[in-house]
Parts: sequence; C-alpha cells; structure tokens
Amino acid sequence: MSQLRSLVIAVKPQDFLTTIKELPSSATDSALIVSFAAGIRIKAIEDNLGGGSRVIRVMPNTPMVMGAGMSAVSLGSNATSIDQEWVKGFLAKAGEVVVVDEKLQDAVTATSGSGPAYFFAFTESIIKAAERLGISHQDATTLASQTLIGAALMVEKSGKELATLRENVTSPNGTTAAALKSFADSSLEELVFQAMKAAHDRSIELSS
Repeated sequence: MSQLRSLVIAVKPQDFLTTIKELPSSATDSALIVSFAAGIRIKAIEDNLGGGSRVIRVMPNTPMVMGAGMSAVSLGSNATSIDQEWVKGFLAKAGEVVVVDEKLQDAVTATSGSGPAYFFAFTESIIKAAERLGISHQDATTLASQTLIGAALMVEKSGKELATLRENVTSPNGTTAAALKSFADSSLEELVFQAMKAAHDRSIELSS
C-alpha cells in the first residue's frame, strides 16, 4: 500500500474513523485521501491521520449510478490544485461536479445529496393523485416519470430560466395556473425550505 497515489474511502460514517485507523501510515502519509463518508469533517480525518494528509471530501448522490450524478468537492488544507483536478476528473465521468467550501457541505447534503429522494417522493405523490383521478397505476407511473425526465431535460438543455419554463406552460386562468395557485396557497416554497432545513440540521447533528 506504500505505493498508493490515492485512496478512496466509501464506507458508512459510523465506520469511517475505525477504517482509517486500520490503514498503515505508510499509505496514508503519501496518498491523497478521498472521503465519500457523509458528515465526516475534513479536520477529523486529518487529525486521525496525523494532520499532514491530503484530504478531499466528496458529497455525491445516487444518480451517479446512471452517469447523471451531482458531486460537491471540498479540499483539505494540504490538498493541492492537482489533487482537485484529479478528483473532479474521475467524478465527472459520473455526472457534474462543483467545488465548495466545506462549511457549505451540510447545505449541499440537503440540496443534492438528499435531493433525489425529494423528486422521488413528489413523483410518487403525482402518481397517487393521478390514480385518485381515475388513471391506472401503470399509466400514471409512465405519465409522471416521463414528465419528470422531460422537464429535467428542458432545465438542462433549453438555456431558459426556470421561471420562463414555468410561465411557458402556464396560460392565464388555465389548468396549470389553477394547480400552481393551489401550491402557493399551501405554501409549497416554505414547505420545501423547512424540509431542506431539517436535512441540513440533521447533517450537522450527525457530524458533531
């Protein structure tokens, strides 16, 4: 292991510190440590490895398995720009990559880390609503899933602002306007914020 140039550690947070303590110092002293463990701070990793290790923390998400992931990268004090570009390079093969200050990683967790589950839950709700309106489960699933995919592609490829895309679908006093008014009356924006804040705060708790 002394010849390692990089060491990617992807274990459950509760197993992380035990795992790195079992690694020989001959490996961790020279290798770039790339951590995928949610909630484990860079300083905790550096302290457990002696303080001089090159550490990069990554917050990925599950769409990486489809090549459409979102990863946020934070650099430790000893990591170099070369380290950063190397990590960005291999993560880019599975989706998009941004570099953020580590203090934003809890917010990133609440946005893109947990984010896929929000879209899954919302799509489930659309399917259940469609069924209540008389559509079969199979057709409701196809309608909702393809709409989600199509809308995401429009966000990615149209070059238009989200507000513009929304307005283009919304005719005055039409069906979409009625639905969006119901969302607004139910304070959807505040509901989303409170959900994301709960994820953010829980991320902080887990890292303390």
